[in-house]
Amino acid sequence: MIFYKDPSVKYKPFENKVKLSQRDWPSKTITKAPRWLATDLRDGNQSLPDPMTFEEKKIMLKKLIDIGYKEIEVAFPSASEVDFTFTQYAVQNVPRDVAIQVLAPCREELITKTITALKGCHKAIVHIYLATSACFRHVIFNDMTKAESIAKAVKCTTLVKNLTKKFGNDNWALEFSPETFSDTDPEFVVQICNAVQEAWGTDTSSQPLIFNLPATVEMSTPNIYADQVEYFHKTIKNRENICISLHPHNDRGCAVAACELAQMAGADRVEGCLFGNGERTGNVDLVTLALNLYTQGIMPNLDFSDINSIIDVVERCNKIPIHARHPYGGQLVVCAFSGSHQDAIKKGFALYEKEKEKTDSSVVPWKMPYLPLDPQDIGRTYEAIIRVNSQSGKGGSSWVILKNLELDLPRKLQVHFSTKVQKETELKARELKSNELIELFMNTYFVEQKKCNYKLVDYNIKRNNTQNKTDLEIKLEIHGCVKSLKGSGNGPISSFINAINEEFGTNLDVHDYSEHSLGKNSKSRAVSYISMVNHKKESNDASVPSNIEWGVGIHESVTAASFWSVISCLNSLERDHAI
Repeated sequence: MIFYKDPSVKYKPFENKVKLSQRDWPSKTITKAPRWLATDLRDGNQSLPDPMTFEEKKIMLKKLIDIGYKEIEVAFPSASEVDFTFTQYAVQNVPRDVAIQVLAPCREELITKTITALKGCHKAIVHIYLATSACFRHVIFNDMTKAESIAKAVKCTTLVKNLTKKFGNDNWALEFSPETFSDTDPEFVVQICNAVQEAWGTDTSSQPLIFNLPATVEMSTPNIYADQVEYFHKTIKNRENICISLHPHNDRGCAVAACELAQMAGADRVEGCLFGNGERTGNVDLVTLALNLYTQGIMPNLDFSDINSIIDVVERCNKIPIHARHPYGGQLVVCAFSGSHQDAIKKGFALYEKEKEKTDSSVVPWKMPYLPLDPQDIGRTYEAIIRVNSQSGKGGSSWVILKNLELDLPRKLQVHFSTKVQKETELKARELKSNELIELFMNTYFVEQKKCNYKLVDYNIKRNNTQNKTDLEIKLEIHGCVKSLKGSGNGPISSFINAINEEFGTNLDVHDYSEHSLGKNSKSRAVSYISMVNHKKESNDASVPSNIEWGVGIHESVTAASFWSVISCLNSLERDHAI
């Protein structure tokens, strides 16, 4: 195995660069969606280890139509009987506003069979291609000259023209691809396309002639592809009556970038596959391109509101899973495991909710840390955004609790619970699912009141105005036995804690306390959070906390909720053998 220390002895820098006197595309922005062509059923299908069955093709076709594609390349009819038959199925079943595109090389006998498969089609695009690069003309076509290439392209264009007059109608169009466009002398590309245009006829205002400019193999940086497209856009004859189409491949991993820059350079149309399926590293990803537009406020004219159903169809028909990190569609792309990311997202959503409350509009501008797209727009729930593992901080676990239990944990409790979560994730050596995280919270803080050794039975509060104190009589069930306690203090909570200290010989003190309502109506329940310190009696410095426990209490009554939070602490202290 050789990995060259000097790769220049084997690989040469890309040379087919365009020298533009004025380059306009860097100052352009994309302001509208292109014409789209989905080639999943042809280019995406022929690249599969196990090509789609007829039934799978039908499922994919229906999904592409549901998404909103108006141009679909359905087959290579001359390649197999299945493709020929499926083309006829598409002719009979697609809506009349959807154009069926079929592909054939510049070989007369294959073109004839291809167009025969379209018989009866209301709206069709006949796509023919001829490799034009010096490499392909030398290797594949045995040193075919440029003149011979032009003559072949013209001959095949004329054949398509005559056959479409016989079988077609005014809704049939021609697409010509100078295959390996990006590795072809730019001047020769324009020369051969002008010859095709002349053979087809220049009056194409009703059905523009499509010139597809494929990066059959991605060989350079995206800016060079954009330069090539801009040169073609500025040089081709009758530009106003032709459509420039793009067909980028992803060999260098830059297909999306190349396609976006080439649209700025003058292209009108894009060919690709859902999630970038296709030969080798695949065609350009139509999902990413469309949702990139969407996140810039541009309607792509395609519907990805239920992206999960699209993923299901693609994975079932292609038999290739979508990568977990694939843009927009990957299982993990809206998830945050990192503690700092989780904290930023949690704060972002809190601010977003406040902004929504300030306006009468149902929509406010989306400005969210780490999330360029609202997952709900593509049919995903917020539940999947934050997932908790050993790398997660306090924000992740508290987000799950907030979204599932409506408990807005105070910061110190978030920190306290995160230590419990980290121990659990390290013990399990994996992330915790939402239901596991919720169960851990409920058990840690004894939120399920039926599972406590200490329970609230009843209480009576009296205000002693003479001594400016509160007197409390409270009944607790302790290990199944009801016990009455009495205590006095500045308020109900201090009275309760004084009663506990008196009864159990403890030295408990309130360290932190907060509360909020669950819901916004008058029947909302209250939730109380309290942390208590059990000062060691033998300690010389009673201000040093030797054991802090947090408690959580939920009840219709604010007072009862606060008592339950204290009882939650008692249960925790007993579990930890602190009382």
